[in-house]
Amino acid sequence: MPNSFELKFDPKTIEHLGVRMYSTLPPALAELISNAYDADASKIIIQFHERGAREKSITVIDNGYGMTSDDIQNKFLVIGRNRRQSDGDKPSPTYKRLPTGKKGLGKLALFGLAERVTVDTTKNNLRNRFSLNWNDLLSAEGTYNPVTEKVDEFSDLKESGTFIKLERLKRKTPFNIEAIADSLSKIFIVDENFKIILKTTNGKSVVVSNERRYQNFDVEFQWDLNDVLPSDSVYKDKISGKLLTSKTPIPPNSGLRGVTIFSRGKLVNLPDFFSSSTSSHFYQYLTGWIIADFIDLLPEDVISTNRQYLNWDNEEMIHFRDVLSTAVSFVGNDWRKKRRDKKDNSIKEKTGVDREKWLATLPKEVRKKVDKIVKTLEDEEGISDNFGVVMQSLHSLVPEYPMLHWRHLHPKVKDRIKTYYANEQYAFAADQGVKIYAEIVREKSGSSEDGSNLANVFNVDNSQIEVADLTTDTGRNIQMGQMHLTRGLMQGFRNPINHAPIDSVCPSTFSELDCLNILSLVSYLSTRIDPED
Repeated sequence: MPNSFELKFDPKTIEHLGVRMYSTLPPALAELISNAYDADASKIIIQFHERGAREKSITVIDNGYGMTSDDIQNKFLVIGRNRRQSDGDKPSPTYKRLPTGKKGLGKLALFGLAERVTVDTTKNNLRNRFSLNWNDLLSAEGTYNPVTEKVDEFSDLKESGTFIKLERLKRKTPFNIEAIADSLSKIFIVDENFKIILKTTNGKSVVVSNERRYQNFDVEFQWDLNDVLPSDSVYKDKISGKLLTSKTPIPPNSGLRGVTIFSRGKLVNLPDFFSSSTSSHFYQYLTGWIIADFIDLLPEDVISTNRQYLNWDNEEMIHFRDVLSTAVSFVGNDWRKKRRDKKDNSIKEKTGVDREKWLATLPKEVRKKVDKIVKTLEDEEGISDNFGVVMQSLHSLVPEYPMLHWRHLHPKVKDRIKTYYANEQYAFAADQGVKIYAEIVREKSGSSEDGSNLANVFNVDNSQIEVADLTTDTGRNIQMGQMHLTRGLMQGFRNPINHAPIDSVCPSTFSELDCLNILSLVSYLSTRIDPED
C-alpha cells in the first residue's frame, strides 16, 4: 500500500479543462454535486465561509459512500477516466441512480475556483486525506504528488462520506447564496432522495429545489410535453417534461428563456427554442424543461464537456431537434389561441361584449374596420379599464347586425324578423316585415283585404285608418302617400316574392341592401299607424 498518492497529467490539461471551463461558481459546484449524486449521497451541504474581504473558502460535505485509497489513486486522480466503461453504466446500490459522470474531467472544475483543494473521505471506516495545490500542479512535469496526510487510517466514524475544502479562492466578491441556489436549480432536477443545502457563516441556509427554478415566474399556460409531440413520435416513451409560458415577457438575463434539456437529472443543453427563426414575440414568453435520459445511452457522446450543449450535428440529435421544433411550434400556435380566448373572455367580463360573436354579425367591410380599431386600442398584456369604456362605446355605435339596428325599426317588426336576419335570410326578413305590416293594417282597420288592395284603407275620401290630419293639405298628402307607398310595397315587393321562389329573386332581384330598405319602409309605414309603439 503506497503512503502517498500520485497524479499524472499534462499541466495544460488542467488549465484548459479546469480553469477556463469552470471559472464561475455554479458550474464548478455542479461538478462536486454530481460526484455526490453518483456516490449515492442523500444530502450534500455546501458551506460558504467569509472572514473579511479576502478570507473566503468553501467546504462541500456529502454522505455518499466515500473513497478508499485505491479509489483515489485509480479513479479520482485519473484525468479523463471514463467511469462508465471502467465500472459499467449500472444503477447505484442504494438509490438506483445511473451515473451522471462520464468524461472524468469534472474534478478539474475545482481549480477553476481555488488554488488549494483538500479532500477528506471515509469509506468502510477507512479515512484518506490529501491536498492539491494549483501552483505546484503547474510547475510539475507530468507527475504530481498531492500532499498526503492520511492513507486508509481506521476511523470510528459510523457514516461514510467526503469532505472537500476549497481555499485561496480566486473569487473576490461576496457570496450570494440565493443567486447561487437559483443557478443550481437550473442545472439539476432534484428528487426527494437528494437534498442540496447551501449555508453561510452567519447561519443562513437555502435549499436548492425544482420549485425554486420558477419561483419568480408567473405561469399563464402550460403544456405536458407528451401532449404536444406528434402522436406517432418515437420519443413518446423516451422523454417527459413541461413547456410553460409567462404572463409577461421573461427577462433575457433570467436564464429561463427557452426550454432546458436534462439527462439523468442534470443539465445537458442550455435553454433553447430548437428553431432557426425566433423572431416571434412568443419566444419571449416560453420556458420549460425536458427530461431526455436516452441521450446518455447514445453510442456517440453528444454531451459537451461542461454539459451545457448537445452536438446537434449528430444524426439522432438532428431528428430529435426537428421533433422538438415541431412541438414548440404547436405550443406557439396554441399559445396565441389561448391568449386570444383569454383576452376575449376578459373583454366580455369587463364590457359584457362577446367580441367573437359580435364581430361575426358585422358585414365584412364593417368588421374589418371595427377589428382594426379594437386591435389598435387593446393592450398586448390584456385590457385596461379605459379600453373597456372605449369597447362599450364602440359596441353601442356598431352593435350586432348594425345595418339592421341603424334603421331603428318599429319594435313589432324588429323583434319578429331578427331571427331571419341573424341567419342572413334577408329576403325572408323583409317578406316577414311586410306581412307584419299587413297584419297591423288589418288589425287597425278591420279590413280583410290583402295585397295591393289593402292600400285602399288609406283612401282619403273613405279612409278606415287616418295617419294624419285630413283637414289640411299636408295631412291629406301624407294620407295619400301612405296609400301609394303601401300599394307600391305590396305590388313591387310582396307580389314578386309571393309568386316566385324567394331564392330565384333574392339576391338577384332584391339584394341585402334592398331588403333592408324594404324593412325601413315597413317600419316608417307601421310607425304612422302605430306611433305609440
